[in-house]
Amino acid sequence: MKKLTIILIIAFIASQGRSQNLIDIYKKGTVKLVPDTEYGKGNEWDKVFTSYFDTLYSKPMGNRKSITITPDGSIAIDHAYHNYFSKFDPNGKFIKEFYITSETGYQYKKTSGIAGVVNDNTFFGGLDNLGRMLCFDFDGNYKKTLKLDYMVKQIVSLPNSKIAVVGWVIWKDKFRDFVSIVDYETNEEKIIWDHFTERCGDIGDHCELFKYSYKFKAGGAVSLSTMPFANRLGMQSPPKIESIGNHLIIAYPETGEIVVCDLNGKVLSKKQLNSTTNMLTIAEQKEIQQTAIDKYKNFDKPFFKTSKMSPEEGQKAMQTLIGQMEDDLAKIKDPIPLPYFSNIIKDSDGNLLIYEFPKEENANKFNVWVMKNGGEFVCQSTFVCDDYELEINPSKFVFHDGYVYGLQKLKNAEGMPLRLQRFKLE
Repeated sequence: MKKLTIILIIAFIASQGRSQNLIDIYKKGTVKLVPDTEYGKGNEWDKVFTSYFDTLYSKPMGNRKSITITPDGSIAIDHAYHNYFSKFDPNGKFIKEFYITSETGYQYKKTSGIAGVVNDNTFFGGLDNLGRMLCFDFDGNYKKTLKLDYMVKQIVSLPNSKIAVVGWVIWKDKFRDFVSIVDYETNEEKIIWDHFTERCGDIGDHCELFKYSYKFKAGGAVSLSTMPFANRLGMQSPPKIESIGNHLIIAYPETGEIVVCDLNGKVLSKKQLNSTTNMLTIAEQKEIQQTAIDKYKNFDKPFFKTSKMSPEEGQKAMQTLIGQMEDDLAKIKDPIPLPYFSNIIKDSDGNLLIYEFPKEENANKFNVWVMKNGGEFVCQSTFVCDDYELEINPSKFVFHDGYVYGLQKLKNAEGMPLRLQRFKLE
C-alpha cells in the first residue's frame, strides 16, 4: 500500500496531566519521530517476526500485522494467516506467542486478528466468515463470542462495554453501508447511520459502481481493483470511526464532514473540513493503470491458481484481465476527485488526526495542519523520521501516553527489517 499523508488534526478533547501536550509539539513546525533505543532492546527480531517473508501467490504477506495496546502499555501483535499473536511488555520486551484457547484447552485453528480492547481487560477480534467475533483475555483465554449477521470494514471499542462497527450487507438490488453500536454484554445492536447504493447487473458490465473491476467466469471468479479509490462493494468511501473520550466520531471521506456523537449514537455536533478536494489527473491515472498492467504482464508464476483451474485456464484468465485493463487505460479521459481524507487516527491527547491519500509513494514526510475545536487553524507542521520507512495507518501507528508505537521497517537493516518501536516526538 502507499504510505499516507496526514493533513488535519482536530482537537476534540483537551490534554490532561502533561506539562507539554502534543499540540505544543506540533506548533514547533517539524515534528521528528525519534526511536527510543532502550525500547524492545535485546529482542531477536528474526525470530519474533519470522513470518515477515511469507508470500501468497507470489505476493508478500508477512507485513500484514497490526498493533493493539492494552491499558498498561503492553502490546499484542497479530500475524495474519497464522492464527497466533505475539505479546510484549510495556518496555517492548518480547514475552511469548499465544493462541486463543477454550476452557477445555482447545486451540482455535482459525482466528481473525485483534480488533481492539473492551472493558480494559478483553481483546475482541474481527469477524470470521460466519460472522463470529471471538473475545478473549490478554493471554488468549476464550471469554465469549459475539455474532453479527453482516460484514465489517472497521471496528473500534467504546468506553461503556460497547463496540462501534462500520458494516455492510448485500441486498437484492442494493448495498447497505451503516454504522452500528454493539453491546458487548448482550450482543444487542443499534444502527445509528446507513447509506444505500444501487447494485449493477454484473461486475463485468463495467458500470460506474464497479469501474475498474474485473471478473473472469470460465475458470472461476476473480475480481480486483487496479485504480485507486475504486471500491468493488458498497459506497466508494464508507465512513471512518474513532472513539475519543466519551464521544464516537464518524468521519465521511467523500464530503469532509465530521460528526460527533455520544456513546449511544446521538449526534452532538457536526464539523466541516474546509480543505480543497484534490484531483487525480489524467496523466496520474494512466501512470497507475500502466504500472498495474506491467505488473501482471511480468508475473513469473501463475496469478490465478485454484484447484478448479488448469494452467491453461489460468493463463487465459490473466490475458483476459490484462486486455480489460488495457481497454480501461484507453478510456481514461477526465480527472477524478479524491476523497477529503483516507483514514483517521487519534493521538493520546484526544486529538483526531485526519490524513489524505498521497500522490508520492514511499514518501517519508507527512505534512500536518492543526486545528482547534471550532475549526480554527493553529499551525502547520511536518512529521519526519530519519531511521524508519514510516507507514502511518491505525494498525501500524498508535499513540499511547504521549509516545507513538509503530510496527515499522528499519532503513538499511540487515536481515529482518521489521521492528516494534516506540518513538518520542521532538
